[in-house]
Amino acid sequence: MKIIVAILFLLTGTASWADKRPNILFFLVDDMGIGDTSVPFLYRDGEAQKIKLNDLYRTPNMAKLAESGRIFTNAYSYSVCSPTRISLMTGQAAPRHRVTTWTHPKQSSIDTGLVKTGKIRSPANWRVTGLDRSLPLLPRLMQQAGYRTLFAGKAHFGPDDTPSGDPTNLGFDVNIAGFGGGGPGSYWGKYNYSANHRTGKHVWDVPGLEKYHGTDFFLTEAITLEMNQAIEAAVNSGKSFFAYMSHYAVHAPWQYPDARFIKNYPTLKGHGLAFATLVEGMDKSLGDMMNKLDELGVAEETLVIFFSDNGSAWSANAPFRDKKGSRFEGGLRVPLIVSWAKPNPDHPMQKNLAIPAKSVAHDVATCVDLMPTMLKIAGATIPQDAVIDGFDISPYFTATEGNHRPQEFLTHFPHKHRNTLFSTFRRKDWKIIYNYESEKWELYNLKLDPFEKTNMVGKHRKVALSLAAEMVKQLDEQKASYPTSVSSGKEVKPNLGSL
Repeated sequence: MKIIVAILFLLTGTASWADKRPNILFFLVDDMGIGDTSVPFLYRDGEAQKIKLNDLYRTPNMAKLAESGRIFTNAYSYSVCSPTRISLMTGQAAPRHRVTTWTHPKQSSIDTGLVKTGKIRSPANWRVTGLDRSLPLLPRLMQQAGYRTLFAGKAHFGPDDTPSGDPTNLGFDVNIAGFGGGGPGSYWGKYNYSANHRTGKHVWDVPGLEKYHGTDFFLTEAITLEMNQAIEAAVNSGKSFFAYMSHYAVHAPWQYPDARFIKNYPTLKGHGLAFATLVEGMDKSLGDMMNKLDELGVAEETLVIFFSDNGSAWSANAPFRDKKGSRFEGGLRVPLIVSWAKPNPDHPMQKNLAIPAKSVAHDVATCVDLMPTMLKIAGATIPQDAVIDGFDISPYFTATEGNHRPQEFLTHFPHKHRNTLFSTFRRKDWKIIYNYESEKWELYNLKLDPFEKTNMVGKHRKVALSLAAEMVKQLDEQKASYPTSVSSGKEVKPNLGSL
């Protein structure tokens, strides 16, 4: 019922634009946690809490975006990249679309999440081929609504030996440097954005940027220049554009610092310096794109959505527990900012979607929600038979009072990574975790214990049992692929009896 209602709302409540639809710049950063910025995302009792990393990293353009718009302190992605990226394209939860871990850059025959313990193994039927192209996809629906659809950067929608490896097979009119890989071989043009100089291999080579080969252009700047050119061409054509700017930054490798920013970090060296300059280079890209929109005269009619695909991969997603690949908040909590590129409350488009400046939302918002939300804002239509798990959260953008989606988030990771074989479910202030190998449960109150230091499963068994039962119910409704027993081959579901 929830899915049908959400779709009907989209069909009957699409945004109404007079002559032209708003442009949308979806600015996606790779592996960026809530502490990898100068903008505070940690709040307590309604007040921002600065952490040490906020003083280390330089992100003035993120800060400018936050000043002009709205930040979300409870935004979630999945703990690794491909599940989030497929949800962004489909509006489906990862257990349903079944791309529950990262896909191989080249070969769909390789199970990147394979793990086998003495008792259980990861499911063999997860979607190793990546994105299911038969689903209604975000860029295709944007095309049907009259948008010019532009992609730049990290795709990672599926291996290169499948059609999903190429973004132009998915509804994008333009693809700049996107392929099946989840990271670049190198960020430096001197090495042709390849790892060949250090590994002798070309698996992670970034395609399509040959004109920058042998130069000092950092990858972040190269794809920004190319995307700005694509946006200019779209503007000159008279069409609204949907620009999916998906940076490889701040993903590894952290080998070569961006020379443009080295002087800003005199206390750092090595990988730490490389990472800090990646962060600042990403932020400069944001600023360069905002300036380009202003130069083209379309900043007032361009909505910017800033997001990350999972928690930080560098150090820890401080101050939350752990980082990318983890069952804890450090693997799941990400920055989300929404704003018009150039706020003007008198502009007709901005009157239609009025985003309050310097505002903060503490409601749960997830990667699963952004596809239906962007389509709603664009005035696009989702087919009536589509299965969508996400919700239109544009009322949160405008600070409209009320609950516009359930305050919950379900994750499912039956694979190997930093943490292995787990499912999690948050509902309001409570979060439960199931570890399939040990059959142990964890329960945390995120309001009282946001950094998950105290497992309360022993003290609140009724709460734990209620959450656990709901988690299994939703996993079953989404037809999740569970781990299987090594001895019997049967599915292994969370053991409610162990509570």
